[in-house]
Amino acid sequence: MTPQSVELSGIGKRFGSEIVLDGIDLSIAAGEFVSLVGMSGCGKSTLLRILAGLETADHGRVSIGGRDVTAIDPSDRNLSMVFQSYALYPHMTVRRNIATPLRMRRLSSAARLPLLGRLVPGRREILADIDRQVEATAEMLHIDPLLERRPAQLSGGQRQRVALARAIVRSPAAFLMDEPLSNLDAKLRTHMREELSALHRRLGATFVYVTHDQVEAMTMSDRIALMEGGRILQFGTAADLYERPASLAVARFIGTPSINLLPVECDATGRLTAFGLPLDLVTGPENAGPAMLGVRPEDLRPAARGIAARLVRSERHGADRFDTLVPVADDSLRLVMRRAPGEAIGAGADDIVHLAVDGSAAHLFGADGLRRPVAACRRVTA
Repeated sequence: MTPQSVELSGIGKRFGSEIVLDGIDLSIAAGEFVSLVGMSGCGKSTLLRILAGLETADHGRVSIGGRDVTAIDPSDRNLSMVFQSYALYPHMTVRRNIATPLRMRRLSSAARLPLLGRLVPGRREILADIDRQVEATAEMLHIDPLLERRPAQLSGGQRQRVALARAIVRSPAAFLMDEPLSNLDAKLRTHMREELSALHRRLGATFVYVTHDQVEAMTMSDRIALMEGGRILQFGTAADLYERPASLAVARFIGTPSINLLPVECDATGRLTAFGLPLDLVTGPENAGPAMLGVRPEDLRPAARGIAARLVRSERHGADRFDTLVPVADDSLRLVMRRAPGEAIGAGADDIVHLAVDGSAAHLFGADGLRRPVAACRRVTA
């Protein structure tokens, strides 16, 4: 299996008057695991279907391994797709489901006939070789004991593995996956994420994976393309999107719990205030005016002085605690602070806590929602 690069250039698509994809450019390296993530309706599944050849772009180019395949039929693109529904043939055994792509590719239409096909020269040898490939692939995914069962006799996780085996057996240029874990329960999804990551490492193949679940994208991907409104807002590693979000929209989407957003003012010298309180943070004077300060829950800390907030709820998530607080100056806001194991704040419900911002990890966004050029605010030392 030789992994291939994938290139999407200027892809545009409309359904009626609705713009679904608006000039998408995306370069995926050979052997890379890339996730397309975003809310329902952002265009990620349509983009995957255009890559597969199941939809036609209104304009733009699709290349696989440097070869322009824009006008090529899906069957000639050498791609394997795993669907949300798994799309298994219910009347076929697992063995036959996995073998079907190879039978369609390697056997002539005459050789596939039930009775007359037996008379076609070389058919028996081809079928024996296909069966060896099926068994080897099934063993890789630990479903070899299930080969004679039918899909109705399998669990959701087992059907998932069969769908993956059917994709793998073809040795495609790239694997395309459209929300393949969404039908599984939470525990099984976590297990299958680990299996998919291990499978990617073992095969070294190119994976293009569609999901609305940011946890899936962040735990499995080499890089993530976050989409909204038919556009890619940011394309980078999970760390890039989490630690260096390019816009307010990216900062809001990535991270659980969500990022805290504080309305701030930047004066002519670049100093920031929130609710009229100096934050001991500074940015460039070119950012003077109203802005939004993004602070992750782990970067909000209890302090002797700072933003006064009322503690309204505290929840334990394993070893960590997450405190929900309401600023005294604005009771419409909700802030979430993550406490490390064993860390206490010496306050109960409805008590006032003062909060300090870790300036080295704060994010500043202008009125246009874009990250400011000097968004990594630094603590004032003077």
